[in-house]
Amino acid sequence: MSKLIYIIAGEPSGDILASRLMQALKRQHPDIRFAGVGGETMQALGFKSLFPIAALSVMGLWEVAPRLPLILKRMKQVMDDLEALRPDLLITVDSWGFVSSILKKVKKRKLGIPTVHYVAPQVWAWKKSRASKAAKLMDRLMTLWPYEPPYFEKYGLCCDFVGHPVIENTAQLTGDLPLFRKQHHIPEDCTLLCLLPGSRRSEVKRLIPIFKKVVTQLQTHYPNLFVVIPTVDAIAGEVAQNFANMPTPHCIVRGQQNRYLAFSDCRFAMAASGTVTLELTAFGAPHLIAYRFSRLTNVVVKILITTKYANLINILADRPVIPEFVLDNCRADLIYAKALALMQDTEKAQEQVAQAKQYFVQLKPEGMMPSDKAAAVVLEMLWQ
Repeated sequence: MSKLIYIIAGEPSGDILASRLMQALKRQHPDIRFAGVGGETMQALGFKSLFPIAALSVMGLWEVAPRLPLILKRMKQVMDDLEALRPDLLITVDSWGFVSSILKKVKKRKLGIPTVHYVAPQVWAWKKSRASKAAKLMDRLMTLWPYEPPYFEKYGLCCDFVGHPVIENTAQLTGDLPLFRKQHHIPEDCTLLCLLPGSRRSEVKRLIPIFKKVVTQLQTHYPNLFVVIPTVDAIAGEVAQNFANMPTPHCIVRGQQNRYLAFSDCRFAMAASGTVTLELTAFGAPHLIAYRFSRLTNVVVKILITTKYANLINILADRPVIPEFVLDNCRADLIYAKALALMQDTEKAQEQVAQAKQYFVQLKPEGMMPSDKAAAVVLEMLWQ
C-alpha cells in the first residue's frame, strides 16, 4: 500500500512551501498520498484540507487570545485525525506556535508517528532556550538557512539545511507583463508602487493604515502614482475593503504569477517583514519592510528579541541592506522619508538590490533545488 504523509501547514508561506515539497515527492513517487491541513496552493494540487487555515495565521500574544477557543478546537481535530489515519510520517511546516503543541501531543500519546519539522523556530532571534525543547519534540528538522542547524544539533537533533524555496518559486515567472497591465487597468506611464501589508489579518489591520498615509504623501511627488496590492485568497476581501477608500488609483491582485509580475514591474515596494523580502530581491524590486504588533506585544517583543535585524537579508549580511521599520519605528513619517529617497535616487535603489542579491544566492543548497533536497530527506525517513 502507498505511503501516507500527513502535512500541517498553517500559514500562506507554509502552504507554498508544502506544495513545492508535495510536487517534488510526487515526481519521485506518484503513489504517495497526502492528508492534513493546508491552504489554497496545496489544495490546487488536489490536497483536501481538514479545515481552512485562516484561524491559525495569526501572530502576537494579544492577537492570539481572541482566537484561542477556535485554535484549541482545530488542535483537537488534528489529533483526532492523526489517531484515525495513523500516517507513515508527519510533516509540520512553520507555524511553530500551533505545531509545537501538536508535536507535544503526538509524543505524549505515543502514537509512534515519525516527525519532521520544516522551517526551524527562530531561536537565533529570541529565546535560544527553545532549541533544546524543540529538539525533544521531533525526529528531524529541515532548515531554510545555512546558519541554523548548529543551534539544534548540539542537542542531538538531526538537522538538514535544505535551502529556501523562494529560489525555485521565483525561477518560474511565466506571465505576460503587457497582459497583466491590461487586465488590471494599470496605465503605461504610471509610477508603479507595490504594497504588501502581510498575509495575516493582524498584520493587515496594523499596516494598511500606515501604508495608506505613506501613499498619500508620495502622491504629492508622483501625481501618476498607481498602487498594486498582491494578496492571498484568505484575506483578499478584507484587504480590498481596507483599501477601498484610498483615492490613489490601485488594484488588488491574486495568484503567484500576478504577484511576481507586480514585483518585476514596480518602481518600489513596501512590505510586511517576512519571506517577501527574498521574493522582491529575486525580481530586482527596491523595497523596505515594516512590522508592528499590538502595543503590549511590542513591549514584550522588545524585551525578548536578541537579533539586531528583522529583515532576512539583513540578518544574513549582518548590516542594514534593506531599510526596516519595526515596532516603535513603524511610523508613516519615517517610512515615507525613506521610500521617497529611494524612489528619487534610482542608482541607490539599484545598489540596494545588487547588494541583497549577493546574500540571496546563499539560500540554495549545493547541487539541487530546495524542494528536491527536502523531498530527499522525507523519502529517507519514509523508507529507512
